[in-house]
Amino acid sequence: MAIINYKPTTNARRNMSTTDFSALSKTGPEKSLLAPKNKAAGRNSYGRITVRHRGGGNRKKYRVIDFKRQKNDMAATVLTLEYDPNRSAFIALVQYEDGEKRYIIAPNGLKVGDQVFSGKDADIKPGNALPLANIPTGTFVHNVELYPGKGAQLARAAGIMAQLMAKENGMALLRLPSGELRNVPDACMATVGQVSNIDHENVKIGKAGRKRNMGWRPTVRGSVMNPNDHPHGGGEGKSPVGRPGPVTPWGKPALGYKTRSKKKASNKFIVKRRNGK
Repeated sequence: MAIINYKPTTNARRNMSTTDFSALSKTGPEKSLLAPKNKAAGRNSYGRITVRHRGGGNRKKYRVIDFKRQKNDMAATVLTLEYDPNRSAFIALVQYEDGEKRYIIAPNGLKVGDQVFSGKDADIKPGNALPLANIPTGTFVHNVELYPGKGAQLARAAGIMAQLMAKENGMALLRLPSGELRNVPDACMATVGQVSNIDHENVKIGKAGRKRNMGWRPTVRGSVMNPNDHPHGGGEGKSPVGRPGPVTPWGKPALGYKTRSKKKASNKFIVKRRNGK
């Protein structure tokens, strides 16, 4: 997909760009695979705000995606390539030989009319899903499971791909897009290829209104608040933080504050962290 740059007819248009959606199908979403999506505005089940600056935004419905790809040894034909408002990647509507339709994450290069397979005997080509044990070393994959049968959790965003580095003792070593090296069971499913919409990272928002459409509300710096609203607030003119390191509105360190639990079982599978340690 290409990027569309606009003529500077207004100040907002001057720095705005969008993805070229001309290659996508001109049909609406499959109604049987739509689910309601209620707005939470950053609040959890207790009604407390856990993510600030969220609210508003356009209405959207959730597209039910097949992240497990467990319908093995049956060809699926790509009917449409569609935009999904819930993710950065494009999605593909596929229909199996028995007539069932499902949405999958569309890999780069997939076209309408192509056929995709899942299973141990599937060919190594974009869109086919196989266990990592059956994928050759060095292959680029996406939509990778962390635990067999749970569904894909890794490498699902636009333009992302992970590389299969090695296989040993029932584990597969993956190099993730962040640079992290981690082992996952080789029975986990992964899809061959790179996720679609490669140019997503090059899109320029251009104006505040587009962020409001996405459900993001304005963010205010702590340094311009009053002392009773933020630890960085107060002072005459522009003032420094005035304490060791920047903090959140609740006094917790904002930079370098470790939140990862040491008791998580997946820690032992990380060979190299993304920060090089």
